[in-house]
Amino acid sequence: MSESSAEAVASAATAVVASAATGAASGGWRRATGIAGAAIGVVAAGAAAGVAIERLTVGRGMRMKARLALDSTGPYGALRGTPGKAQADDGTELYYEVDDVDPDAVPPLSPRRRRLFGRKAPAPVTVVFSHGYCLSQDSWHFQRAALRGVVRSVYWDQRSHGRSARGVRQVQDGVPVDIEQLGRDLKAVIDAAAPEGPIVLVGHSMGGMTVMALADQYPELIRDRVVAVALVGTSSGKLGEVNFGLPVAGVNAVRRVLPGVLKALGQRAELVEKGRRATADLFAGIIKRYSFASRDVDPAVARFAERMIEGTPIDVVAEYYPAFDNHDKTEALAHFADKPVLVLAGVGDMVTPSEHSEAIASLLPAAELVLVPDAGHLVMLEHPEVVTDRLADLLTRAGAVPAGATVGGYGSTSTAQPG
Repeated sequence: MSESSAEAVASAATAVVASAATGAASGGWRRATGIAGAAIGVVAAGAAAGVAIERLTVGRGMRMKARLALDSTGPYGALRGTPGKAQADDGTELYYEVDDVDPDAVPPLSPRRRRLFGRKAPAPVTVVFSHGYCLSQDSWHFQRAALRGVVRSVYWDQRSHGRSARGVRQVQDGVPVDIEQLGRDLKAVIDAAAPEGPIVLVGHSMGGMTVMALADQYPELIRDRVVAVALVGTSSGKLGEVNFGLPVAGVNAVRRVLPGVLKALGQRAELVEKGRRATADLFAGIIKRYSFASRDVDPAVARFAERMIEGTPIDVVAEYYPAFDNHDKTEALAHFADKPVLVLAGVGDMVTPSEHSEAIASLLPAAELVLVPDAGHLVMLEHPEVVTDRLADLLTRAGAVPAGATVGGYGSTSTAQPG
């Protein structure tokens, strides 16, 4: 984006947010929800502002037909496992699914390992995947397809996301979500889905922050059971300094009014959702810009990401937003110092810039740092082959996957049967 284009985007974003604030303050909710579309889409994409200009040249009817066609043909998000529910400390039901090991997909134990373990086989390694803000467990689709049957895996939906229930404290008491709560939620999922045996923790974006919060609150779990960690496109803190690719003036304006606007709009969720649907084309451009960096992303994959983000209600977007400015888990990283760690990020990530991953890796000298060129925030969807390859290597080094096991094709769903 050129400097003049960036300034135009910043001006537009500032005007939208300011107009929404004015409309909300004056009680003109229907007007406010119509003009606040960009602000809502910005946060839903985890970004600050952006517009896909080329969409203005295509008829709305044609775009709608294209979205329907992509929804009907894309297999993404169709993989299912054995369902379960964990209960958080405030009573929130957290939904998870387990993919168990297929005995035919994993080489048998050698005689030496049988003698070492005795007659009772050890508990299998479980890989627990935590997704990001405004996404769901389905965001790991490609990695799930590749690892299915090879390693025991748990995929869960963070509170108020996907198939998990709305946060009880958020609904009943109006308490915003904090990252510490997410760490406790992850502990509840582990207790329910993987109560024994070694664990590998994998987190993307907010999911990586969730993993850090778990380590901060339950260091003994990390010490005794965690055998490896993967942190994908995430940050240990200082998210308030991210500029989302915008000029300083635009960023400052959005930060100044957006929290208040979101809080107000979250209280009028039904009206806001109507305005949000009416501006779906604008959202799609924003989501694509801040999710991906390459121009040749499969349109079905882009639409898949769009559906996940669109599915996050505005009041959920609002109740999570303050948590990121307050997030600082730099000290918690020390609990991973003696573990195999993968730190991976897209070079073009404007939501949690790759510099944040480099900062994490600098505190974990033994960690493998992978920076993926031509990749944005949703690197596991944009370049699944890279993420799956490095993750499979981490699992092998941690002993979670036998060296002789064959990891499936990157993103192929032909051999994976939805349950």
